[in-house]
Amino acid sequence: MKTIYLCGFMGCGKTTVGMLLAQKLGCEFYDMDEYIVQREKMKIPEIFAEKGEKYFRETETAAIKELAEKHGVIACGGGAMLKKENSEIASEKGIVVYIDVPFEDCYSRISGDKNRPIVMSNTKEELEFIYDSRVPLYKENSGLTVSGDGSIIEITDRIIKQL
Repeated sequence: MKTIYLCGFMGCGKTTVGMLLAQKLGCEFYDMDEYIVQREKMKIPEIFAEKGEKYFRETETAAIKELAEKHGVIACGGGAMLKKENSEIASEKGIVVYIDVPFEDCYSRISGDKNRPIVMSNTKEELEFIYDSRVPLYKENSGLTVSGDGSIIEITDRIIKQL
């Protein structure tokens, strides 16, 4: 089985869908943000505050390379597949699946989440601008796009069917 990288905006359901997808496919699940937290021994807001976003993005690239060898389902951070190098590595080692969810749905899930530095440092309007700038990159850097409408089971089944 190829490694499956789930990408999309914060709050689109990568982790929730990823856990069920891995269960249904009989493979391991990895949450890339959690992997980075364990690897760095720091929470993501601490990494951003102490080492900066550039450093965090470099750790994402390292995590993509390391997790590619695990052959499971990986829920990527919201910004991981925006970097061409990351999407190239992921596409070479597996398949990148973009979960397409409207901004308002994502925002309702992430609003006020203190573990998301980008959410805490931007207004709703600024987050929508970030969302709008990222969507074309998600589409460009993924091999498969699935609608995030419906239940977690429906989204997961949609991914399996398209794989």
